[in-house]
Amino acid sequence: MNMNIAIEPILAIVIGILILLVPRFLNYFVAVYLIVVGILGLMHPSLAIT
Repeated sequence: MNMNIAIEPILAIVIGILILLVPRFLNYFVAVYLIVVGILGLMHPSLAIT
């Protein structure tokens, strides 16, 4: 069985929930999201946002 799971939508949902629960950490959540998306984009270009 070959399952392809998109990381970015899952990460966006998790970070969105965390922002709702702990809004004072918004800057940190956004920074972590951007770093993860950047690393994924460098590791595998097809995972980058198009």
